[in-house]
Amino acid sequence: MKEKMVVRSRRTVNAKIRTIDEYLSALSSDKRTALERLRRTIRAAAPRAEECISYQLPAFRLDGRMLVWFGAAANHCAFYPGAVVEDHKDELEDFETSKGTIRFQPDDPLPAALVRKLVKACIARNAARRRATAGASRRR
Repeated sequence: MKEKMVVRSRRTVNAKIRTIDEYLSALSSDKRTALERLRRTIRAAAPRAEECISYQLPAFRLDGRMLVWFGAAANHCAFYPGAVVEDHKDELEDFETSKGTIRFQPDDPLPAALVRKLVKACIARNAARRRATAGASRRR
């Protein structure tokens, strides 16, 4: 059975990327540097989170729940913290955003303090969901 091939930043790699290091190795040096910095910042903000690949993107999972994703596209890098983007719209006005995505250029990365704040907000959001789910199951 042949695996599909994906083109990423002019290099061909297997579609079944298994680690973040494999993902990053296929990128241009400027994108790789920016995303390695982002990865270190996420890891520092959520030291208990585990690295994984989800939807063929580098990601972090905490307590069995997805926390954040990041990746590179042809013309930008992106950080995917989900719904917290809306909650921090004012702080993100210098970046291109959409529903759960923040896009940035490799030579103008996201500030580490902002990434830490967003990751902490994701952790809090996941914890609130867990509490709500636990409360609902006890009421049954």
